[in-house]
Amino acid sequence: MSKISLIIQREYLSRVRSRSFILTTFLTPLLFVCLIFGAAYLSYKGKEQLKVAVVDDNGFFKDRLKGDDDVQFYFPADVDTLNYLSKGYSALLTITKIDTAKKQTFYVRSQKAIGIGASGNIENKIDAVVEDNMLQQSGIMRSKLDSIHESSHIANVVSLEESEGKAKESNQTLASVVGYVCGTLIYIVLLIYGMMVLRGVMEEKTNRIAEVVVSSVKPFELMMGKIVGIGAVGLTQFIMWIVLIIALSTGAQAFIPHDTMQQVQALQQSGGIMQGNTQQISANAQFIFNTQHTLSTANWPLIIGCFIFYFLGGYLFYASLFAAVGCVTEDVQSSQSLTLPITMPVIFSFIIGTNAVQVPDSQLAIWASIIPFSSPIVMMCRIAYGVPGTVPYWQLISSVLALIAGFLFTTWLAGKIYRTGILMYGKKTSWKEMWKWAFRKS
Repeated sequence: MSKISLIIQREYLSRVRSRSFILTTFLTPLLFVCLIFGAAYLSYKGKEQLKVAVVDDNGFFKDRLKGDDDVQFYFPADVDTLNYLSKGYSALLTITKIDTAKKQTFYVRSQKAIGIGASGNIENKIDAVVEDNMLQQSGIMRSKLDSIHESSHIANVVSLEESEGKAKESNQTLASVVGYVCGTLIYIVLLIYGMMVLRGVMEEKTNRIAEVVVSSVKPFELMMGKIVGIGAVGLTQFIMWIVLIIALSTGAQAFIPHDTMQQVQALQQSGGIMQGNTQQISANAQFIFNTQHTLSTANWPLIIGCFIFYFLGGYLFYASLFAAVGCVTEDVQSSQSLTLPITMPVIFSFIIGTNAVQVPDSQLAIWASIIPFSSPIVMMCRIAYGVPGTVPYWQLISSVLALIAGFLFTTWLAGKIYRTGILMYGKKTSWKEMWKWAFRKS
C-alpha cells in the first residue's frame, strides 16, 4: 500500500507543481469569462446596420414599418434598382400590391447577400404592418389590442415538489442549467484526464521507464498509482475553481451600491413582495434577489456531493480502460483504433444527457443514469431536478452501486491487461487479444 501511495504522490505533485497546471487552474475561469464577454462585445460591435430603401406600392407602410438596431427603413421618392447604392442605401425592398388571400414574395436587392437573421427580421416587420392594417380595417385599434395583450400576462407558475407531506419550490431553468454544466464538465473530464492517463502510461512504456519501475512495484500497483494520482489532480483543480468562483462572487458584492443591497435585504425579509414600495425597488436589486432566490431552490449539498462521486466514479471507470490501452500501444496513431470503443460510450452518454436535461423522467434517461457506462453524465443531468421527486432513491442508490461495481470490474480487467501488456513491445494488439489476457488463468 505504501508503494501505491508513493506513486500517487509522485504523479500528483509532478503535475500540480507544473506551470501548466497553475496557469490552467487560475486562468481558465478568467479565460471563459473573457471569451463570453468578448464574443458578446465583438458580435455587438461587429453588427452592421442595414439601411433599406423601400418602394411601397400600397401606401400604408411609410409610417408603420419601424426599424431597429439591425435594420432601418427609408422611403425616398427618387430611388430605384439602378441608383439605391449610389444614394447610400444597403438594399432596396420592393413591396408590391398586397393580396391577403395568398402568400406573396417580396424581393430585397443588395450588392451582397443579406443574412438569414436580417431577412427574417424584414419578413416579421412586413407581416406586423399587414396585420396592423387588417386590424384597423376591421375596426380594431392596435394600441388597444397591445394593451390587452400586455395586461393579460399575469400568470407566474411556480413548480412545487412534494416530498413527505411537504412542498418545496423547484426551478426547472436552474435544474437544466446545472444539468448541462455538470454533465458537460464530467464529459470533458472523462476525455481529457482519461487521455492523460493513456499518454502517461504510453510514455513510460515507450521510454522503458516501466521496466525499471515494475522491478520493485507490481504492475497493478503502478497502474492504480497513476490513475488515482492523476484523478486527484483533476479533483484539486475543480475544488480550486469552486473556491475561486465563491471568492469572486463574494468580492463582487463589495462593488454593489449599499442602497441596492439594502433593497435586496428588504426583499428577502418580505419574501419578495413589497406592497406599496414597488417604486423604491430598483431593477438591479430585483435581479439580485431573483438570482439568489433561484439558487436557493437547489439542493447544493446533494448536487456537489453527487458531482464529486460521479466525477471520481466515472473517472476511475474509464481511466482504467484508457490505462489498459496505453500499456499495449507505443504510439498515438495505433492507439486511436483501440480508444474508439472507450470514447464512443462517453459521446453517446453526452448526447443522452442533453435529452435527459429536457425530459429527465424518460425511460432512456432513467436506464442511462443507472448503467455505469453512462451514469456519470446522465445522472448529473437529472439530479438537479430533485431527489426523491424526479430521481427516486432506488434509482440513485442503484446508480451508485452499479458505478462502484463497474469501476471495480474495469480496474480488475485493466489490471490483468496491464500486467501483460506493459512489458510487451513491437507487437500490435487487438481488443480480442487483450480480452484473452484479462480472462486467462494465472
